[in-house]
Amino acid sequence: MKPAVLITGGAKRIGAAMARTFAQAGWHTVIHYGTSRGAAEALAAELPSAECVGCDLADGDAAVAMIGALAERLDDWRVLVNSAAVFREDSVDALDAEVFTEAMTINAATPVRMAQAFLAQARSAGGRRVIDLTDQKLLNPNPDFFSYTMAKHAFAATIRMMAMAGANPADRIYGLAPGAMLPSFDQQPEEHELSGRMNLLRRLTDPQELAQAALFLSSGWLASGETLFVDSGQHLLSQRRDVLYLARE
Repeated sequence: MKPAVLITGGAKRIGAAMARTFAQAGWHTVIHYGTSRGAAEALAAELPSAECVGCDLADGDAAVAMIGALAERLDDWRVLVNSAAVFREDSVDALDAEVFTEAMTINAATPVRMAQAFLAQARSAGGRRVIDLTDQKLLNPNPDFFSYTMAKHAFAATIRMMAMAGANPADRIYGLAPGAMLPSFDQQPEEHELSGRMNLLRRLTDPQELAQAALFLSSGWLASGETLFVDSGQHLLSQRRDVLYLARE
């Protein structure tokens, strides 16, 4: 029996890299999608053991119900990777109420509710793992994408709190904080080539590095509540703006 992992936002980009990595390591991979059903199904067809589940994470109740349905039928569900997020623009000078509400729901409230439901219901032969994707902006903040960054800070605060309150000593709650890895927002490839190297090592960080880190956390025994930064040292800098804009200056 293969251990199971659910990866939210697993149809594209970083989520897809993690889905492939878990599948290649022998996991049954559940690929969550919001609007990317075609991409999710195409990816699942490539993998040796995979399935797709669709849910709009703006609907927290539906997301919790999705967790419950999976928990009923997955016999060894070990890992939930909260990867899905929205990344929309607003600024410290003009918070957009709609952008804020969406970001706080999808990037913080819903994944926390999913983690709570997973830990309450999922059956596993060993300890269970929640892996929450945050952002290197936790330690290297800037005023751009204001609501997104606030939501990620709120989400990150729950990692240690949930770890402290964990009832099962075999469970773990981890954070995984990426830096600039793929072109984002309206960024062009040549801009990403520049902005992606704005870190201490002056290198492009491969999404596969993040995927391997997630796989490590899925079976490792680091202390619950820890966060790994996979960003070539970007979080150790002090960047006054998002690298997307720094690359254009």
